[in-house]
Amino acid sequence: MAVALDPFEILGISPTFDVDLKACEAKHRELSRAVHPDKFRDGGSAERLRATSLAASANEAWRLVRDPVARAEILFARAGVQVGESHEPKATSDFLMTMLEKREELAEAREAKSRERVETLKGEIESMQAGSMSALAAAFRGSDASAIQAAVPHLGRLRFYRRYLEEVSATEDDFDGLA
Repeated sequence: MAVALDPFEILGISPTFDVDLKACEAKHRELSRAVHPDKFRDGGSAERLRATSLAASANEAWRLVRDPVARAEILFARAGVQVGESHEPKATSDFLMTMLEKREELAEAREAKSRERVETLKGEIESMQAGSMSALAAAFRGSDASAIQAAVPHLGRLRFYRRYLEEVSATEDDFDGLA
């Protein structure tokens, strides 16, 4: 069984939630240039194959690290905390009710073709998302296992926020298509 490479190690960055994405992107570009398969045209096919593999690993590492949900999942795994549907606590009824109300509001705004209301809802969810991301960043700054475990519900919330913001984006695309 192959062991998955750690994206933080691949990119040469600290394993933390509050990653400086601009600096990380610069490291990714630097690494991508260094291992680009075209640099190994004159070398043997084994060298080119290895470079292709390293380039693919660098791209995958960058994809994972820039995604806050994937980044949190990796950090939880590093801390020995299992996450995923069967391991995470269910969202609270208050949270689910809030998200249901926000979805209904988004549907109403879409129906009314109110770009302004959609933007307001987007801002509200982005603010809630920022709160969960701050909580995750704080939990992963330390090595307190109980604080890390207590932050698991924020991962579930990030998933809800992502799906909501994807709906917002689709709604904005629909509005742009009408213009």
